[in-house]
Amino acid sequence: MSAWFERSFGSDYMIVYRHRDWEQADREVQKMAGWLELPDSAEVLDIGCGMGRHALALARLGFKVTGIDLSEALLEKARECNIEERIEALIQGDMRALPFENGRFRATVNLFTSFGYFEDESDNRRVLKEIRRVLRADGKFLIDFLNPAYVKRHLVPHSVRVDAQTGLQIEENRTIMDGWVVKQITIGSPGDRDAVRSYEERVRLFPLEWFAGALAEAGLTLDSVYGDYEGCTYNEMESPRMIMAGRVSF
Repeated sequence: MSAWFERSFGSDYMIVYRHRDWEQADREVQKMAGWLELPDSAEVLDIGCGMGRHALALARLGFKVTGIDLSEALLEKARECNIEERIEALIQGDMRALPFENGRFRATVNLFTSFGYFEDESDNRRVLKEIRRVLRADGKFLIDFLNPAYVKRHLVPHSVRVDAQTGLQIEENRTIMDGWVVKQITIGSPGDRDAVRSYEERVRLFPLEWFAGALAEAGLTLDSVYGDYEGCTYNEMESPRMIMAGRVSF
């Protein structure tokens, strides 16, 4: 049986997360790109680029952006949105084995909790090692992850809504199990049980201490941790995000 992330990131994903705002992505990227202090036209890799919201925002800032994602369906949407071809390349691939030569990029970004998907912890560590491998000696990274303590305190167990464009009902059930936050999603027409599709999403709740150790093991130095997209100082209990910025270790 295929892994959950091979099944869930398809056409229904684009309906479930239609509410994610492209203009908001522009604002988020402006802040985060500033934290990396990159030169104009720096080569940036967006790992887990999905539909290309943040990759396109980075490209609009003048960076040479490559996006990579496992989902061909999401990449197709990204290509549709890349009308002006600002994003230089959109490539299908696995973040555990990035299809790029050593030292290719000046920076990598991994945004909106596109991390912690893998059952085997060594696979998650391998992603960090791959980030180090494709970065230049003066390279920088940014990882935008959920804040585990905040998620545990503010988890919404159940929600139901209707997608305005399709009329499809989206039901989401959320739990925390064995160190994972797990979301069960059903999508379909109300009253038509035969047409309901079901998906699961799960993310390992890695705390900051885990990242600090795993990054160091990969040859990366963690310089700053922000608690939200406005750049507020990270607070373990109160911050909604855990946005980590750093560089290649000397």
